[in-house]
Amino acid sequence: MAEFPYLYPYSRSDARSMNEEQRWQDSFRNNVQCARDIEQAINQFYDEEADRLKPGCAEAVLEKWGFKRTRFVLANTLKQELPQYRHQYAQESQDWCQKVYVPPDGKYNRYFTVDRGIGLTDSFIGQTREMYQALGLFGPEHCEGNLHEQDFTGRVLAISPDVLREDCWSPKNMLWYAEGGFGCSPTSVGRAVYATCLGDGEEARWNRTDFVGVLKEEFLPDWAREKLEEIQAPKQDGPSMGGMS
Repeated sequence: MAEFPYLYPYSRSDARSMNEEQRWQDSFRNNVQCARDIEQAINQFYDEEADRLKPGCAEAVLEKWGFKRTRFVLANTLKQELPQYRHQYAQESQDWCQKVYVPPDGKYNRYFTVDRGIGLTDSFIGQTREMYQALGLFGPEHCEGNLHEQDFTGRVLAISPDVLREDCWSPKNMLWYAEGGFGCSPTSVGRAVYATCLGDGEEARWNRTDFVGVLKEEFLPDWAREKLEEIQAPKQDGPSMGGMS
């Protein structure tokens, strides 16, 4: 999976206050182009005789823009839809898009909505959602309890895809074993969580808010279980010197 242009997550007014307006402008232009590319793909893959989208419509857009921006544009499209029409989208499409925060940005939100009819746009969302699910990423639905009440120490955590580059989106990059840090406690003012990746053994510092929760035992893959047992195994003392312990 390629690395894609940066998606700016704040509004233009926020960007101005943080002196980041150029970053907003670059991202906004990409949002607009992504919406136009979705419309073009729908035109190209529309089967007029069957009145449906052919398979593969979303693939070309995702190869160019990635899931983050494509989903951002689709979520914006649903949020801009008039309430009396929004319910015509499949419930799965509504639920999937509602999980994405799109900042209210005045007139600018309208520029990157997809304008190709509810039925065709909904079909495109469905294709995109299916391809996303095929990645096998972990999310809140795979985690237990209340995130804000959990102690992370000694637990396997699922990291949010949003904090990873898209070229790192894979199950093996998402599971981390929390070893310490003030951020492990739900009541601490500290944010740091020191953890080890169960995929490749990388050790890193994250913020508590970078994780979506503690993974349920039933979703722990065999490869992760083996790495976890290795990490948790008692450390062996080194060889004695001169016959003395």
